[in-house]
Amino acid sequence: MRTAAALIIGNELLSGKIADENLVVLAGTLRALGVRLERAVMVLDELEVIAAEVRALAASHDWVFTSGGVGPTHDDLTIAGVARAFGVPVVSAPNIESLLRDYYGDRLTEGHLLMARIPEGARLVTGGSAAWPGVVMRNVWMLPGVPQIFRAKQALIQAELSGGAPFVSLAVFTTLDEGQLKPMLDRVVDAHRDVDIGSYPRWSGVEYRTKLTFDGLVEARVRAARDAFAESLPAETIVRVE
Repeated sequence: MRTAAALIIGNELLSGKIADENLVVLAGTLRALGVRLERAVMVLDELEVIAAEVRALAASHDWVFTSGGVGPTHDDLTIAGVARAFGVPVVSAPNIESLLRDYYGDRLTEGHLLMARIPEGARLVTGGSAAWPGVVMRNVWMLPGVPQIFRAKQALIQAELSGGAPFVSLAVFTTLDEGQLKPMLDRVVDAHRDVDIGSYPRWSGVEYRTKLTFDGLVEARVRAARDAFAESLPAETIVRVE
């Protein structure tokens, strides 16, 4: 199983000024590609912290995806942080610089050109409908924090990491609460260790009290776990099975 980590960067996120929207988008992209997102770390705009986290996450996961800190202002430190993590300088990418010159024309400033910075040795990933390339240093993707642009970059990730079987996710909805479900749930968890099983209570509404999810890469195993759990419930307590 391929694994990934996310490094979410920005003072504005940890101060509560802005709510992160990108992690859930990335998680959905990776699940569809069969990549397990194992860890998400959120840090301030601090160069040494970013470098240390990139270094650690890149060593322990197949892929790392950063979000934020790739603009031209004083607090945009992700490019420099990734470069420091791998012990390389920051350089300007001619291809991106050319795109910036074409896009801004007479309005181009030295500040705009700072957005062409990449760690030396990074590669540019292009393709599909994405107007701007993605920047990848070894196994680290440096993605923008602006949600609209972050979402646009997902097509590049999908093309680059394609080929894996997607995760299968099935569910059971029941009127029983978690306290009532625990004995049946524990038996299914013990018997299906290769399936990720989650329990999510609902505190409002009358349709169901708990949603149970069953996730894995092998559909037959996921379906077997879901069915075993559903069969352990009194029929009248099952709202629906998906």
